[in-house]
Amino acid sequence: APPPARAPAPAAMVAAARPAAVTLRSGVVECLHHGVGAAVRLPAGATDDVAGEVVASLGSASLVVLPRSALKLLHAVAFLEAGLDVEDELLAVTCASHSGEPGHLDVVRRLLAHAGLTEDDLRGTPDLPIDAEAAHAWRTAGHGPTSLTQNCSGNHAGMLAASVAAGWPTEGYTGAGHPVQQAIATATARLAGSVSPEVAVDGCGAPAFGTTVAGLARAYAAIASGAPGSPEARVRDAVLAHPWLVGGTGRRNTLLMGALPGVAVKDGADGVIAAGWTDADGAGVGVAVKVLDGADRGRGVLLAEGMRRAGLDVPTTVPGVTDPVLGHGRPVGAVVALPWG
Repeated sequence: APPPARAPAPAAMVAAARPAAVTLRSGVVECLHHGVGAAVRLPAGATDDVAGEVVASLGSASLVVLPRSALKLLHAVAFLEAGLDVEDELLAVTCASHSGEPGHLDVVRRLLAHAGLTEDDLRGTPDLPIDAEAAHAWRTAGHGPTSLTQNCSGNHAGMLAASVAAGWPTEGYTGAGHPVQQAIATATARLAGSVSPEVAVDGCGAPAFGTTVAGLARAYAAIASGAPGSPEARVRDAVLAHPWLVGGTGRRNTLLMGALPGVAVKDGADGVIAAGWTDADGAGVGVAVKVLDGADRGRGVLLAEGMRRAGLDVPTTVPGVTDPVLGHGRPVGAVVALPWG
């Protein structure tokens, strides 16, 4: 078994990170963002014990982080391994941090119905939709925060549906000791090469497992290059076929997958984002980055820089790469990635 990946102390995080990007406002450096990142190439047909080659890094690729919702593609692999068998739309929404738009809620309800469950079985932290229009419509209709409209409801529905498929109890499914969470930890250790023994609680109430930045990149390389019919390939194909379900209107995941055919992308709260694709030789390539202070700004440019370092041409004009720097409502600057190394 791989050694456990242990969470770092603050001093170790500072030592591991590097200046990663700057925010320029009217030519003035307004912000300096520190981060870590890794690009991993996994040969075609590689077995689980092959770590892959770190082809580029920003700071220390061995830093342990909480990938948060960037782990949801790994969750979906665990759901399939537990016996869940659903169409691509339903599988894609298990990977989502969706915006709570009506189409998202409809698919979550369908997944629950597939398992013989309803939204009353969800135990995610109640919240309003992320999408402003959807939130307004929901409140206008007389509703408040619910577990259904919380952005992780598709993922929670996946936990429940996988539990039903495996014959596990649905009660207590958010507990770290529940079989579905143990299945997620096992899949994370297999795909990423290690999982942290320290388990945090995510914003939605489910366990948040940790792994290294290189491990997260390795996992995305494995999912991108999964053999036809494998759980990894099924998850890859589902998110690529339904990028809107993974995020929503105007969301970074959805924009990037729409603009970069064949590239699976998923972000996580507090500055994490990862992507995976196959190269011309059929090898899986994964890139993962973490903005050290958890900022959302800069994730797109850092991911794009890592992808370029791994051999994929990503123009700066790709939607979802850049973050607006506005002054009086018009562009006055940009977030610029610094060299990796």
